[in-house]
Amino acid sequence: MTDFLLELRSEEIPARMQAKAREDLARLFVGELAKAGIAAPRITTYATPRRLTLIAHDLPEATEPVREEVKGPRASAPPQALEGFLRKTGLTREDLTERDGVLFAVTEVPGRETATVLATAIPAIVRAFPWPKSMRWGTASLSPESPRWVRPLQGIVALFGGAVVRCEVAGVTSGAETMGHRFHHDGPVTITSADSYVETLRDAHVIVDQNERAAIIAVGAKMAAQGAGLTLVEDEGLLAENAGLTEWPVPLLGRFDEAFLAVPPEVIQLTARVNQKYFVCRDGAGQLANAFVCTANIDAADGGERIVAGNAKVLAARLSDAKFFYETDLKTRLEDLRPKLDKIVFHEKLGTVADKVGRVAKLARWLVESGVVKPSPLQGRGLGEGVSTATSAPADSPLSPALSPEGEREQLADMAERAAHLAKADLVTGMVGEFPELQGLMGGYYAAAQGEPQQVAEAVRDHYKPVGQGDDVPTAPVTVAVALADKLDTLAMFFWAKQVPTGSRDPFALRRAVIASARLVQENHLRLNLAAAFDRVISYSFIDEFDKFEEDASRDFIPHLLDFFADRLKVQQREAGVRHDLIDAVFALGGEDDLVRLLARVHALQAFVTTEDGTNLLAGYKRAANILKKEAPVTSKHIAETGEEDPLAMVEDPDFAPVVAELARTNREARDYDREPAEAALIAALDAAEPQAERAIAAEDFAGAMAALATLRAPIDAFFTDVTVNDADPHKRAARLALLARVRDAVHRVADFSKIEG
Repeated sequence: MTDFLLELRSEEIPARMQAKAREDLARLFVGELAKAGIAAPRITTYATPRRLTLIAHDLPEATEPVREEVKGPRASAPPQALEGFLRKTGLTREDLTERDGVLFAVTEVPGRETATVLATAIPAIVRAFPWPKSMRWGTASLSPESPRWVRPLQGIVALFGGAVVRCEVAGVTSGAETMGHRFHHDGPVTITSADSYVETLRDAHVIVDQNERAAIIAVGAKMAAQGAGLTLVEDEGLLAENAGLTEWPVPLLGRFDEAFLAVPPEVIQLTARVNQKYFVCRDGAGQLANAFVCTANIDAADGGERIVAGNAKVLAARLSDAKFFYETDLKTRLEDLRPKLDKIVFHEKLGTVADKVGRVAKLARWLVESGVVKPSPLQGRGLGEGVSTATSAPADSPLSPALSPEGEREQLADMAERAAHLAKADLVTGMVGEFPELQGLMGGYYAAAQGEPQQVAEAVRDHYKPVGQGDDVPTAPVTVAVALADKLDTLAMFFWAKQVPTGSRDPFALRRAVIASARLVQENHLRLNLAAAFDRVISYSFIDEFDKFEEDASRDFIPHLLDFFADRLKVQQREAGVRHDLIDAVFALGGEDDLVRLLARVHALQAFVTTEDGTNLLAGYKRAANILKKEAPVTSKHIAETGEEDPLAMVEDPDFAPVVAELARTNREARDYDREPAEAALIAALDAAEPQAERAIAAEDFAGAMAALATLRAPIDAFFTDVTVNDADPHKRAARLALLARVRDAVHRVADFSKIEG
């Protein structure tokens, strides 16, 4: 077994492309070898700014001979069929083998040297490489058929064992020589084998392992910050990017003017991160410090002093721009920026951002006035302490303790409407124009600076939350009202305009909006009728502005949107560890758009079915359902044919089960009879359990409803043991089937147990 080394050296590969490039290189290599019947037991890949490397371990020296067999026509087939098969295979009749009257073309394909396979694979890999962006270069670039690479390809190292695998791509011939560090090493570097590759390049000041470079940066940056009495603000994404920008990383600490700390800390961090790829630091009090850590690509003779000075100068210029934008924005109130939103198109079919703001403000107010969002104690941190905060008043601080409940609600509604009106105004500020990532956050700072109530400023800041799966969920009432209204408006309007996700395409992030809305509802225990909220959005879109509500504002989209909501919620709950069949069992009930109540059913069901009572009740239910499915239509048909009254009419249809159950309960069958003790016991158990379960469901005590149903377990078991359901008397059979239908109906009031596996 022999190792193979492939290094594709080029001009700088963008850091953001390197991880995917390593995956693609391994995938394409494995695919090319598989065509020749070679398996690569283990593959290692590396990426630096100037090279993409693959090492395939333990490859065979040659492929095994292969015996290929192609089935042909029967020996008795017409001559034309035989002639066609011979032309296809290039053989003669004498070369064919006959077995059981059928002709076969059998050929022996000799093994190939692995080096030969590799020589063919390398150009194929380069030509098929799926770079997000690639380029042609040199004289060959005059032809659109010329090879492409992310940047001009400069060298290929291809070694199988110690021998060079000869090939040529884009005018570049393979060999055993590569280049070391651009500044720390002169001349070519000769590689003797895959085993020595990493250490040979290390001697040439190139660390080829991206993970090793990232570790060096992580430790070095942390130590540099600690040496200055500071704490590094860790950033995994920035760490990977710095590792992708350097081949010999050297972290260095620098300083910037303290005057820039007057700018919001998030602005400084974003400026340093996005524009300069710098880490930032915090002081002992946890506040942003006037320090940064940059990563040099050389080990400078002066310890990096000039490098730090140059980077500090560039950062100062960036921060000066940010400070200018911030101070300029503060001169204009958010209220005065609102007219500019009329000029920003939200969507060509849905009007402007100003139109959206108007709808969101009305919906936020309705969410409060209808009691969905209630005044409650606020918790959290204040502005300036990081973008991940959700609220900011002390934990025991009510919205306004001096007001009556009605006055408190009115105050909350006013603030929610006010915050919604201001929430999008920062889109037209200079700072957000420069850094779109700061929308919302900057609005919160500007609202606080112009004297808006704290709850309003926080709602402006956090109304986009939660953005991702790990993002904080707002809990302050004003913020919750505006954030939820914003997302519900987006969902309703895009579905109304038929701009719905299709397959993997979701250009307006509606799936994310569903999950964010669901998290807001769940974590704040909001009792919201989704259909009513979506109906409100549409009414706000037309009544005031166009006066054509009844004509144009169709609600036909709402059922589809609720189905979309349900599908995304199923995904969310499965990811949270809830069994998919239990989710389906509750969702199958239909007509439920109160997420808190719906998920309470799901979680109560999950707890119940794992118990012994739950398992046994499920078994009894399934037995009853199977008997009904098989016997009920037969019994109905028999009584219909005899012309006798049918007490089991439509018992096979769950929608009619309550009617049938009532017939059995009040003894209004065509003929009464003496019930078996187990039959009477099941009726008595149902008489006790049904009202108890109904009361529990009405009180949303779904665990209590499950407990009530669990009392049916023993009577059902006894019924199946002692009672013959399929009695010769059709009326007894009908009444007993009706009793089983009653059991099924009682269980279905909690969930559709037919969806539960097991």
